[in-house]
Amino acid sequence: MIHKVIHLAPSILAADFARLGEQVADAEANGADLIHIDVMDGRFVPNISMGVVVVEAVRRVTSLPLDVHLMIVEPATHIEAFAHAGANRITVHYEADNHLHRTLTTIKELGCMAGVAINPHTPALALEAILPFVDQVNVMTVNPGFGGQHFIPEMMSKIAEIRAMIGNLRRDIGLQVDGGINPQTAMSVAQAGANILVVGSAVFNPQFSVAEGIARMRKALATTPV
Repeated sequence: MIHKVIHLAPSILAADFARLGEQVADAEANGADLIHIDVMDGRFVPNISMGVVVVEAVRRVTSLPLDVHLMIVEPATHIEAFAHAGANRITVHYEADNHLHRTLTTIKELGCMAGVAINPHTPALALEAILPFVDQVNVMTVNPGFGGQHFIPEMMSKIAEIRAMIGNLRRDIGLQVDGGINPQTAMSVAQAGANILVVGSAVFNPQFSVAEGIARMRKALATTPV
């Protein structure tokens, strides 16, 4: 099933941080739908990336929804700070939270959309009990923690399986894919059922402008049969 509206969520993990405000503004001006912010703690994933102060800074330069992806352990201890910093969507990892339902409920109580992410090794079936309580699912199509990785093609069947699970619930739940998304992989994940594509170096890249990157993604998606 291919959704007629595919949302692009450029990930600032790939942006030039010396020009972060300018690049976020360029993304908004050229048709991005969300700004994706990857938060890494050096524990759940090997790297350390950005935190609340970056979310606050990005909030000041864009009106787009901020899609904050917490790749951290004990996410419940930080969600209030990210919500107050300006996040509109907060996604936590299935693998990182022993009290996932409570955390998702708190995210919603703070006025944000609540998402759950799953790593490549986690089966789609793991989401069955929690799916009725989420607003979006993030299927990691690379192992989290590093930008610029190649898409894992075996994740395609998982995307389709989760789309079918969402369809059975008859709820409007976003299906996001994150990792290795570019004009070559965009068509396939859209055909599998994803409707939110996180894009890093396919948009934020020193070899071409943000406008060119988004235009290439839109062109690739426009050739996807609906």
